[in-house]
Parts: sequence; structure tokens; C-alpha cells
Amino acid sequence: MFDTGGDSSSSQGPEGTKAGPARPRRQRADARRNEQALLDAAAAAFVASGVEVPVRDIATRAGVGVGTIYRHFPTRSDLIVAVFRHQVEACADAGPTLLAESATAHDALTRWVDLFVDFLVTKHGLAGALQSDATVFQTLHDYFLGRLVPVCTELLDAAVAAGEIRPEIDAYQLMRGVGNLCVGADTDPRYDARRLVGLLIAGLRRSDT
Repeated sequence: MFDTGGDSSSSQGPEGTKAGPARPRRQRADARRNEQALLDAAAAAFVASGVEVPVRDIATRAGVGVGTIYRHFPTRSDLIVAVFRHQVEACADAGPTLLAESATAHDALTRWVDLFVDFLVTKHGLAGALQSDATVFQTLHDYFLGRLVPVCTELLDAAVAAGEIRPEIDAYQLMRGVGNLCVGADTDPRYDARRLVGLLIAGLRRSDT
């Protein structure tokens, strides 16, 4: 929270040091980091072993006790939803960063789509596990589109403005196409979805660039 400029005397500790809200803020930051570590561990476990992976395996990956996971996420469904949201946010946050750091807008788009493919391979398992709860599934699907379509739009617009790709496809169409190419990628070792997605992105390039 921001300093409101109130009387600081109430937060003075021994010998004039400020004792007030520093520890609660630090504890909240630590709690957020711990939760992020749990979600990263759960996502990795889901990719490796599926969403039915034993909680103790997730705890081992995260370096915590099983009880810690249950305190954060009382049910497996809670954990699955949290992992889904965590991965959506990571993918959304990556877009502007890649656009700022990449040599070209097309390079940023290519790298972001690569991250999107990573997410989709996990997402299919997560989504399947939540299909039985239509309300939760639809809410997460809407959330997924609401967060990622604008990011993809920004990347596409930048590449079009730079004259690097043709302006013939919008973000929803591209994401839907990539998603269709990723179907089955997590179950068929002979199918290389990433290679096909790479060909799709390469095909967006203008012929005169």
C-alpha cells in the first residue's frame, strides 16, 4: 500500500526506528512467493504426470509439506484453477516484455506463440479435468480469452505496423489455429505440434521482407 502521509509516531519502534507495517508487507510478499512456487511446481507436475499426480509429488517438487499445499488449495479443483490462472497471467505478462526486448516485432510474436504452445499443452489437461463443472470451465475460458487475445493483438499489430507480416489474420483466429494444431500434442510423441506452429507463423511473413 502507499504511504498515506499520516502520523508516523504510532509506527515508531525502539530508538526511533519504524516498526509498523514492514513485517506484514514482508510476510505477504513471502506468502505470494511461496504460492507462486507451489503453482510452478504443480504446473510442472501436471505436465510430467497429468492432473491426477499425487499431491505429495507436487509438494516434493515445491520443497514443502503436503499440509502447506492443502492450506493454500483445499481441493484439487482449487489447485487446477489456480494453476490455469497462474499460467494465463505468465503468458499475458510475457507479451509486452518480449515486444520490448526482441530485435523485431515478428521475433517477439514468434517467441510469444512458443510460450503459448507451452501453455496449451498443459491447458488441455487442465481444461479436461474441469469439464464436469460447466460454470467453472466457461468462466476460465472467458478469462483465458479476455487476458490473452489483447496481448496477441498487440503483438500482431506491432508486426503488421513494422511491415513484417501480412494483416490478414486477427488474434482470435491465430490463437484458435495454434490451439487446433496443439490438440493431441501431449499424448502422441510422433506429433510435433511446435514444428507445425512454427510453419504457420513463418507463413505470416510478407513475401517482400
